[in-house]
Order: sequence, then structure tokens, then C-alpha cells
Amino acid sequence: MATGIRKSGDFCWINILTPQPADAMAFFAQVLGWTYFEMPGVGHGIQVDGRNIGGIFDIHGPNTPPGMSPVIGVMIKVENADATCEKARSLGGSAKPAFDIGDQGRMAVCHDPNGCKFDVWEPRKMPGTDADSTLHGSPSWFESMTSDVDRATEFYRGLFGWTAEVRRMPGMEYTVFKNGGTEIAGMMSIPPHMESVPPHWGTYFSVNDADEAARLAEELGAKLCVPPMDIPGIGRFCGITSPQGVMFYAIKYLPRQSS
Repeated sequence: MATGIRKSGDFCWINILTPQPADAMAFFAQVLGWTYFEMPGVGHGIQVDGRNIGGIFDIHGPNTPPGMSPVIGVMIKVENADATCEKARSLGGSAKPAFDIGDQGRMAVCHDPNGCKFDVWEPRKMPGTDADSTLHGSPSWFESMTSDVDRATEFYRGLFGWTAEVRRMPGMEYTVFKNGGTEIAGMMSIPPHMESVPPHWGTYFSVNDADEAARLAEELGAKLCVPPMDIPGIGRFCGITSPQGVMFYAIKYLPRQSS
């Protein structure tokens, strides 16, 4: 679990694109306890316990490329966005030219070799989140479903210096990525029943009670794409698609055992 300013190679921010942003904000406020602040002319910032974790934007806004689907985009912190773009291309991925976000930082939109999208962030005035990832509503885990795990693993290891550990689970293998020894993300093959889903990064949010999050989300008009279930040794989670089409996971972690 993360606290404090994230370091290079860590996931440091989320950006939500959604239709009906006011309705989406109300939904997430009830399910994840988010509060917001206005970013004039752009959208709204998202906070957990007074700490910034990301932004929420109108998918039909003038700054959004046409044809985008509702999504939670992930952002990874880097020392140099331009150099990271060059490296991504050399490793078989793709990257659009980096650009400045005012005086806040410099970002770029990238794709890994399987087509999975992520953004990179070179901070200036805005370092990214420092929220406690154990708190209700805070991003706590990131997971890629992809078409070629080996190819993507080599890409992310080369780009960010992550290490990878393959863990065998019933009926599947799960790759855990570490950044500087800290577990930050996972990766798995797209299951056969989801073969039409393109490679993507998904976001898990800590919650006080996964079953209650699922119940409340459904009550508010969301759909459960994954019913509440246990992950042995980890916790209990569910997958939710908001009424505005944004998919995410809610997870209640088991208490950590002290060593």
C-alpha cells in the first residue's frame, strides 16, 4: 500500500472520462466517498481525505478526442516524459509527442505493444497523488488485462525498470509488478469469455466493505460485471460499471500480518 508522494515508476494519478459528469460525480461520491474541487474550464479534481487523486472530465468536452469511450485512465510518474516516449517506441510501443499541462507538468499518451493505453507524467508544480491508498475511495491497485503477457511484461520492465513475478493461481497465471521492491500492479491474459475486450489497465479502489459497495452501486443504477468474491489471502472485491459506463473495481483488503 502506498502513502506519500509517489516515486518514478509508480502510478500517480487517474483521469476519468465520462458522459454526464455531474451524475458521475454524484455516483462516485456515494459509492467511494469522493469530494471534488473545480478546475475552471476543464473539469473537476477528485479528492480522498483532502488529498488529490485525479480528475473527472466530460467525455464530450472540447479537449477530449472524438470517439473516446468512458474510462479511467492511468498515469505513471517519470523523470522525463520525452525520453520515456522515445524509449517506449524503441521497445515496440507507441507514444504521441509529450506536451505541457500549464506549469503543472508534462505528459504523454502511450500504448504498449499490445495496444494498452497509459499516460506518463513528468511533474513540475503538480507531483501527483500522495493519498493513503488504504483509505476508502483511494486507488490501491492497477491491473492490465492483455493479449500477450510475455510481450507486455518485457515492455514494462524495460520502460520503467519494474520487476515481474509470475504467480500461479487456480486456472491461471498472474504477473505481479514491483517498483523498487514494492508491489504496484498486476497483469493477466484476457479470459476467453472476454476476448472481445481490448487490452487495458483497470483500477482498484479500497473500500470499507466490498459487498456494501456492490449493493449501493446497484441501487444507484450501476451494473456488476464481477459479483463480490474473495481473493484468497488478499481480500474481497467486485467489479462495477457505473451508470455512466465507467468500469472499476472495489476491494476490501484483509488485515496485513505483521512480520
